[in-house]
Amino acid sequence: MPVYSMTGYASGQNGPAGSHSEAEARPAAAGRLGVEIRSVNSRFLDLTFKLPEELRQHETALRELLTGKLKRGKVEVRAAIENTAQAGVVEPSAKLLQRLNGVQDGIKAWLPAARELSVADVLRLAGGDSAARGDWGGDLLEVAGKALDALMSARQREGARLAKMLEAHLAQLRALVEQAGPLIPQLVEQQRARFLERWQEAMGLTGGTLPEAAQDRALTEATAFAIRIDVAEELTRLNSHLDEIERLLRKGGEIGKRLDFLIQELHREANTLGSKSAALELTRIGVDMKVLIEQMREQVQNIE
Repeated sequence: MPVYSMTGYASGQNGPAGSHSEAEARPAAAGRLGVEIRSVNSRFLDLTFKLPEELRQHETALRELLTGKLKRGKVEVRAAIENTAQAGVVEPSAKLLQRLNGVQDGIKAWLPAARELSVADVLRLAGGDSAARGDWGGDLLEVAGKALDALMSARQREGARLAKMLEAHLAQLRALVEQAGPLIPQLVEQQRARFLERWQEAMGLTGGTLPEAAQDRALTEATAFAIRIDVAEELTRLNSHLDEIERLLRKGGEIGKRLDFLIQELHREANTLGSKSAALELTRIGVDMKVLIEQMREQVQNIE
């Protein structure tokens, strides 16, 4: 499966008279329907709909459409009906004219002084009636579905870019782990030599007395130092976490939360490595690791 980013934008619209057979139920050229979908990163799936009054009844259907494909992200859906130039005159149906005439007769029976409907009044009411009938549902779902497909494609492209960037950072981290590995035995050997020199100096100061006590002390200090700076376990865990991140990137799908956890574990091991540092070179490696891990954390926040 591909890796998806949670960031993306897509839009779509139908023709002036709709794009499928249901549009025939509306007066000709009733307007143009437009849908926009914006998505940014979020811990969970957070859907927000900004719809005109005549489309609000379709919010549940839109929600089902989006939840079928999106798992995480703060998603905002906007829809609007734009009157086109051809929509300036909406030809009322005979049924509507008959209903308006009946309503007008009823009103004049009670209010004889009420003025009669003008042509402009009838056209205005006809245009409002066509919108109020709520026959935009089919067009709305069709346009929203196409916009959602475009959004998924955009999120997939961004996800592929993020995955490539993460893989490059993983390679750099592996190189740093390989650099740190040989340093520990070298440091232990250097410190052992220093302790041996101190033991020999102590022997000279004491005139050769108490050699066993001095030697035991030196060996004890050397052993304690070796234990204190041993980061073999941290390096092993770092490699294990890097392997798991690579596996998840190859697997794809909904991996963002798992990646976020592994990044935290990488940061923990890098901190421990830095705290055990006994040489400038090892300190530099720990700092470089934390910089790379922090960069990875920022990118992982955008992965679904």
